[in-house]
Amino acid sequence: MTEKQNLSPEEQESPINDLRSALDRLRKYPGQLIETDHIVDPQGELAGVYKRIGAAGTVVRPTQTGPAMIFNNVKDYPGSSVLVGLLASRERTGILLDAPKEKLTEKLFDAINHGIDPVQAGPEDAKCQELVYRATDPDFDLRRILPAPTNTDHDAGPYFCMGLVLASDPELGTNVTIHRLCVQGKDKMTIFFAPGRIIDIFRQRQEANGKELEVTINMGLDPAIYIGAEFEMPTVPVGYNELRMAGGLRQEPVKLVKGVTVQADAIAYAEIIIEGKILPNVREAEDQNTHTGFAMPEFPGYNGVAAESLPVIQVTAITTRRNPILQTLVGPGEEHVSLAGLPTEGSIYDICHKAMPGFVTGVYCHPAGGGKFLGILRCRKTSAYDDGRARQAALLAFGTYSEMKNIILIDEDVDMFETDDVLWAMTTRMQGSKDILVVPGVSCHVLDPSQTPEYDPTLPAKGVTSKTIYDATKPFHMRDKFERAQFRDVDPRPFAPELNLRYP
Repeated sequence: MTEKQNLSPEEQESPINDLRSALDRLRKYPGQLIETDHIVDPQGELAGVYKRIGAAGTVVRPTQTGPAMIFNNVKDYPGSSVLVGLLASRERTGILLDAPKEKLTEKLFDAINHGIDPVQAGPEDAKCQELVYRATDPDFDLRRILPAPTNTDHDAGPYFCMGLVLASDPELGTNVTIHRLCVQGKDKMTIFFAPGRIIDIFRQRQEANGKELEVTINMGLDPAIYIGAEFEMPTVPVGYNELRMAGGLRQEPVKLVKGVTVQADAIAYAEIIIEGKILPNVREAEDQNTHTGFAMPEFPGYNGVAAESLPVIQVTAITTRRNPILQTLVGPGEEHVSLAGLPTEGSIYDICHKAMPGFVTGVYCHPAGGGKFLGILRCRKTSAYDDGRARQAALLAFGTYSEMKNIILIDEDVDMFETDDVLWAMTTRMQGSKDILVVPGVSCHVLDPSQTPEYDPTLPAKGVTSKTIYDATKPFHMRDKFERAQFRDVDPRPFAPELNLRYP
């Protein structure tokens, strides 16, 4: 951890309220952001470069955790820049959210309980509308205006991977969520909804009446907005505006403006807004232009299967800041872990704190699960009864976040961020015959290729799985048998000053 990360929010050198102020913050931290003027092709090459530099996560090896990267010379898009990997490191996310990486779960927990509603702003705050491109213009073509990348040569088409979709329902309220958006033509995109997504509920309600759903797609945002938007039910029920979470994280409201061609709200300080309407009773194949059979790489690390029939967004306008920065990610990378995992950690910590105050002292959504499938819960046992409470905490976690597949329970003397330490606990504090608990036939996530009847004929449908608890905590009555060897606590810095070690 750098010295600056130890500062309180009040002591940080500058507040963050948009993407540009976030980048200004990172420029003060060596090794967290690099820029290049070397020409790059957004079709496959950009992601291939960043795969080596900083994607990490479930990306095929070799990869690594590295700096965020801005490409300032994008082939066929003069004047455009593409940013990738802004949140592809827990340390960097902590810098951007004013919290040490070890305290991000608590930071999200606090935002859940201290949200601030967004506010409507005046025209003077509409930075996202400095430039306006209307679809009614004869030369309008979103494919020429915005350099939407592909991750691989098998992608169904160019994708906006960090497009925050914002929509409202007159009875159910407002929702903001990131969805898979594939460019299909000069003024249309397909949108993929995993089962149960709230904006899809809005769409279905409008479609039932033969009406379109107006949306804005917001890109290039304050990182707090992206993180806050990834909270899910039941932490954020239908009707809860997730922009309240960003307000809680920043302790000031997100500013909104009305779109120029739709009545949907847009985030005032966004770099790019795409305005449009999800058409009723219109469906198109995701890979209609490439016929590859694949969509794009998804968070489990595999190429997603192209959907045969998806709703269509008719684009009505694009608005941007001057010299806009298009923000993207590498599908299975560490950035997805931050986006999905941190809100999940906050949600699980919140429910465990309410049910068993002080018992679960840490939650970590491991990168191996893409921030969704694998959770580690650190428990504080003080009695034999707590042997059962640890397992109850795992059940609470499954109930709070339906897409969680596996939970590992550990004690407080295990570092949940160190995979070797967690595996050590599983190796020496667990017997498979008594400490692995399986809950079969539970809904989870359709993008895991093992969650199919083809893989396991006992599963009733795609996206159903067996959920597993690995109890690697010490049995309370044998706790003395599991004491770790203790070493003398010595300040190592005088012996190896060149290593810049921390102490204590």
